Amino acid sequence: MFWKLGFFLPILIFCGNPSFAAEFDHRPWDQLLQSHVQMLDEGRASRVDYRGMMENQPAIDSYLQTIADIEQNTFDGWTNSEQLAFLINTYNAATVSLILTEYPNLDSIKDIGLIFTSPWKREFISLFGRTLSLDEIEHELIRGSGKYSEPRIHFAVNCAAIGCPALSNRAYFGDKLEQQLEEATRLFLSDRSRNYFSNNRLYVSSIFKWYREDFEKGWLSSISLEEFLGRYYDELGMDNVSAADLASNRIRIRFLRYDWNLNSGD
Repeated sequence: MFWKLGFFLPILIFCGNPSFAAEFDHRPWDQLLQSHVQMLDEGRASRVDYRGMMENQPAIDSYLQTIADIEQNTFDGWTNSEQLAFLINTYNAATVSLILTEYPNLDSIKDIGLIFTSPWKREFISLFGRTLSLDEIEHELIRGSGKYSEPRIHFAVNCAAIGCPALSNRAYFGDKLEQQLEEATRLFLSDRSRNYFSNNRLYVSSIFKWYREDFEKGWLSSISLEEFLGRYYDELGMDNVSAADLASNRIRIRFLRYDWNLNSGD
């Protein structure tokens, strides 16, 4: 099912003029994902071949080292889309790397860490001369900066759990980011195990409860969770009438229990 990836070094592709910031090469991560992530249910879910990832640990480490080598001023020279793609890929690659520190002796990412320290607060990611945690990448650099105001990142960053939006088998790229985020959003919302409409109630992932504020900050003029979800009423299995009811707050939203089991293909 999965073919073994040979070791290779990530590279940076430089624009001809050295005054321009380098374009980061995500192809090594893209190759790892294509080799060791299996898409299910027409792309709505995925499972990770962590054993295969372990066999290619040198390639993961090399990719993360290339990330660590990026300086802040280089990052600042990229477009917002390139920056966001870089941060999403960093988060996802670091999450896989974290899982591999305990695999196969875990059933959930929550099994990693001490009683008072969650895996998301463990500082192990070298970036911009700092040692960061997953929480710092997501909540400080991506969400907290106020620079991107992009709620759809919640369908791209992956927490290694079945309840999380699928880890894509492709890396994110700046020049494709809009298309990739939109596709990830539509696929997740059309997954009936995690989002569905029934008996005049809309049942959605707890992601929308935990990060509700992100969906109400005016992305495409959406200032409420109902407005955001209403843009995807078809994916949620709603018709025009129920979509109008949602917009008028006549449909109750319920949040589903999150499945923290590891997204392993074993």
